[in-house]
Amino acid sequence: LNNMEDFKERKQNGNPEHSFKYNTGMAEAEQIVVSQSDHKFGLNEEALERILLQNDVKDRSVVVVSVAGAFRKGKSFILDFFLRYMKARYSTVDSGSNQTDWLGPEDAPLEGFSWRGGSERETTGILMWSEVFLTTTPSGEKVAIILLDTQGTFDSESTVRDCATVFALSTMISSIQIYNLSQNIQEDDLQHLQLFTEYGRLALADTGKKPFQKLQFLVRDWSFPYEAPYGAKGGEIILNRRLKVSDKQHPELQSIRKHIRSCFSEISCFLMPHPGLKVATNPTFDGRLLEIEPEFKNSLRSLVPMLLAPENLIIKEISGQKVKAKELLQYFKSYINIYSGDELPEPKSMLVATAEANNLSAVAAAKETYQQMMESVCGGAKPYLSGPHLETQHLRIKDKALEQFSKKRKMGGEEFSATYRSKLEEDLEQLFNSFKSRNDAKHFFTQIGGVVRFFLIFFFIVMVAAFITSQSRQHPPPNRQWY
Repeated sequence: LNNMEDFKERKQNGNPEHSFKYNTGMAEAEQIVVSQSDHKFGLNEEALERILLQNDVKDRSVVVVSVAGAFRKGKSFILDFFLRYMKARYSTVDSGSNQTDWLGPEDAPLEGFSWRGGSERETTGILMWSEVFLTTTPSGEKVAIILLDTQGTFDSESTVRDCATVFALSTMISSIQIYNLSQNIQEDDLQHLQLFTEYGRLALADTGKKPFQKLQFLVRDWSFPYEAPYGAKGGEIILNRRLKVSDKQHPELQSIRKHIRSCFSEISCFLMPHPGLKVATNPTFDGRLLEIEPEFKNSLRSLVPMLLAPENLIIKEISGQKVKAKELLQYFKSYINIYSGDELPEPKSMLVATAEANNLSAVAAAKETYQQMMESVCGGAKPYLSGPHLETQHLRIKDKALEQFSKKRKMGGEEFSATYRSKLEEDLEQLFNSFKSRNDAKHFFTQIGGVVRFFLIFFFIVMVAAFITSQSRQHPPPNRQWY
């Protein structure tokens, strides 16, 4: 999408998932990457230009903080506390506040990115907060801080490609990617991370360096503080356990961990407690601190400055070069074009990928069986077979190969396997044609064999006769006189 016409049309049609505010004079979440009905993504260039090309923003290096992860796990909720911190600590005129407790009053509702309780998704595509926060780092560099919220992965309306594209885009654009997880870092979380980051890495030029900057695991509702305490210290303990590579692990598990380490310059983890039952069960909860458990608030006081305090900001770099706000706009355009085209392979779910591997393995085994059995019937050392006899043997062995394929246990079901069975039948016919050609060659030599033998014998006799004649001329018999 290169203009706002489609957005306005959606708003007029009453589509709540794609409604926007115009010229309200207030900061808001702008949808910059739009999820479309055909499972492709468009770019809201007008909103991006309005945010990134402001006079006091465009020439500053950017700090881009993104939150990604499964849907309905509190990503937007945590981002609004980031906003509260930045409003207290920074401003758009490059002056900060030294407010002691940035969390603010206990009875103030939480404002910012749209969020709500419940089980249905709230955010689609990628959102950018329209207010850019300006500050100067301790080293004296003027920077602009940008917050991104992303569509949750694995909701009932998103394909694997949708999930991979959103996660990859946000990782490519951000300097800090927060991977929001529920309760623990599980093996499937690492598998998804591997898939999504590889999808992002495919779109980037290979510079020989790690393609992404900081990955921050944020484990929500951590229930085992007796194993690892809340906060960064406990997070480091869990992270080291989960990403540890050992000889006892299966090579696949080792590969996942090595891949993740190879993608990010820095990886850390933070363990958050549950915010409390009032937050989880009250449908009218609006983010007031008085309803949130003290442990959760204490964790916020540690987590947010750890990421957003001036001394902890990470400037976005691409290929080792710091990125300015006006340049970030061009990267958005470039990346969205890559993911809108056909340059990248289609990411697949683990079920589909496994089913494909199962079926390809079964096809290979069936072809090998066919080849071995045909070799035993009409291979190089075997005599020529007549055409009808060879055809009969082919059909018999082909049926055995197809039966072997059908009996092989495969994921995906019969409908999924039908394509592979058809391809197997085509491959077997090609193999048969090869065997038929070799058999026909044997027939040719069989037919001309008698003639060849005759000429060989004749040639041998002629050569022997010529040799005897030659010898006779060289050594004539002595003249004998009879007396």
